[in-house]
Amino acid sequence: MIRFAELYHALDSTTKTNDKIAAMKDYFTDASPADAAWAVHFLSGKKLKQPVPRKLLRRWAADEAGIPSWLFDESYHAVGDLAEAMSLVVPQGESTDDRSLTSWIEDRLMPLREMNEDHQRQAVIDLWRQTPALTRLVVMKLITGGFRVGVSKRLVTRSVALASGIAPEVVAHRLMGNWEPTAEFFLRLTDPDAQDTIVSQPYPFCLAHPLDPDAGPKPLGDIDQYVAEWKWDGIRGQVIRRSGQTFIWSRGEDLMENRWPEIEAASELLPDGTVLDGEILACLPDGEVLSFGELQRRIGRKTVGKKLLTEVPVVFHAFDLLEHGGRDVRELPFSQRREQLQNLLCDITHPNLRITELIPATKWQDWQEIRQTSRERNSEGLMLKRKDAVYDVGRVRGTWWKWKVAPYTIDAVLIYAQKGHGKRASLFTDYTFALWDGEALVPFAKAYSGLDDAEIRKVDHYVRRNTKEKFGPVRSVTPTLVMELAFEGLQKSKRHKSGIATRFPRILRWRHDKNPKDANSLDELLELLPE
Repeated sequence: MIRFAELYHALDSTTKTNDKIAAMKDYFTDASPADAAWAVHFLSGKKLKQPVPRKLLRRWAADEAGIPSWLFDESYHAVGDLAEAMSLVVPQGESTDDRSLTSWIEDRLMPLREMNEDHQRQAVIDLWRQTPALTRLVVMKLITGGFRVGVSKRLVTRSVALASGIAPEVVAHRLMGNWEPTAEFFLRLTDPDAQDTIVSQPYPFCLAHPLDPDAGPKPLGDIDQYVAEWKWDGIRGQVIRRSGQTFIWSRGEDLMENRWPEIEAASELLPDGTVLDGEILACLPDGEVLSFGELQRRIGRKTVGKKLLTEVPVVFHAFDLLEHGGRDVRELPFSQRREQLQNLLCDITHPNLRITELIPATKWQDWQEIRQTSRERNSEGLMLKRKDAVYDVGRVRGTWWKWKVAPYTIDAVLIYAQKGHGKRASLFTDYTFALWDGEALVPFAKAYSGLDDAEIRKVDHYVRRNTKEKFGPVRSVTPTLVMELAFEGLQKSKRHKSGIATRFPRILRWRHDKNPKDANSLDELLELLPE
């Protein structure tokens, strides 16, 4: 654990990508397979099932530090991270436990979930008294689920590849899907002779770069090198058919079992050894694609009733072929993969499995004009894909481009503010915005991105000087600041006071030129609702 804590400190102390990769490479080279497996697990963003409720940790930390609970909570809100607050407030212990990372996880942390509250409390206090600040910080981040240290799964993949001599794309593939952090797993991950034949394993997703809306597509070169498809707002996924079984994976590596029975039924028609990449969409029998808001009614449902199946039918829109006849075809150019996909699906007739439409054009202006009709189709814009491109791992520039339509925008008034987390824990960076409904301001959206550091400091200064009331960590402020917000979509919602839910709200700019009364009204927002 001490070595893993040192790795955490090294990663947290630099913003340089090469330094982060070098630190992880050294760790994976020296660590035991079991410790390396757990390190990959946490660095890739996976977590332990919460072993101890956070409210109990806060209470015990206050008791151990000899301070009232309210003072610990104030400290926590000032720091913005529970693990860090506990490491700073609770007196330092001695480093009496130098067991391995694996032993810490499996013998000390995971058993906490099975203990009663009294035994949990004693075990946590023993842990505090046996660890210095740095080790305790890492341990508490693992317990609270707040282990984030500024590395992506892509960087972890590159580090493992460098340490093992395995190609990065092979490591990325082996890290997909469900796996347990064991010594056996890490040995298979780094085995040059391992056979990657796990039946349910998906492939790493190829991701698109956003196209500069001001430059447009012309800098991409000859239009004949590209194809265009609609960019739908659905759930990106892979449909896998192997050994007579179907597996549907989301881009977030969530195995979506029994959630899309229509797609599972359609996938039974696929031959074994087939992997499709595409989008799960709410789609009517006539082909009309419904909004993401409708699709949300199906998301998270473990079982889907007949009524919802009828009201929100779903379709898998396949746009790429990754495995054909049991063979990985990602290295083929897109044009060849597309041709094989068409040949595969032309013999399969099922309303819930379709191939995406390619949009013909002879000049960029044609696609520019077609793109302007995106919102009428509940589309976000167009996808542009090079005909000669292989299926890359991750976001590789020059393979796929997303050419989205301009977002919805509206001017709103800031009415609430809350401190951020991590490095922004001491600043008010999370804001609630409102629109006019008659003479009243009605909250309708929250946003925390879009301002630069200087603007954030100015807003923070304003919030501190113009606080009207405090509601725990939230402050209501004098409604003076006007911001232009952007969002990708909106829908009616009974859960929100405004009656509207926005999708991906963020701040475009601070409107210094506008007074609060110049902000938009709720009625003007409602006019943006699609018919």
